[in-house]
Amino acid sequence: MSVPRLTHQDEAGRPRVVDVGDKAETARVAQAEGCLIMAPATVAALREGRTPKGDPLVVAQIAGILGAKRTPDLIPLCHPLPLSGVDVSLEIDDSLPGVRASATARVVARTGVEMEALTAVSIALLALYDMLKALDRGMRIEGIRLLRKSGGRSGTWVAEDTP
Repeated sequence: MSVPRLTHQDEAGRPRVVDVGDKAETARVAQAEGCLIMAPATVAALREGRTPKGDPLVVAQIAGILGAKRTPDLIPLCHPLPLSGVDVSLEIDDSLPGVRASATARVVARTGVEMEALTAVSIALLALYDMLKALDRGMRIEGIRLLRKSGGRSGTWVAEDTP
């Protein structure tokens, strides 16, 4: 079985930014998710607005959007993309207990927008942790993953267990 060559490496194995100049610009969309697991008392404080730093969900949502926009500054070999839209949502989920974050990133470009969606979720959850750490330092960020992507040469991909 042959191992596929990594596109971010040249023939000598050195890192490079992939040349996408010959690819067609297409509409591309990616959706990612993740969660912040916390103590039930922290969930209750969040739900009741008893948090020490204002509204953590709004701050986390804005941080996630900013994270998507700054992805090439954080992930060294990512292309800067002219994002046409980024949606970040955070939802309290007592069954975790904690907060589920999701992000959808959109672009018309020559390369995909998966990293922007994943970065948006990651940064949103990190910001939420920061906003709530005075209440619960034992919180855990878990399950950050790509749910689906569409556009480009490879078309649509959906994670097997995505509803």
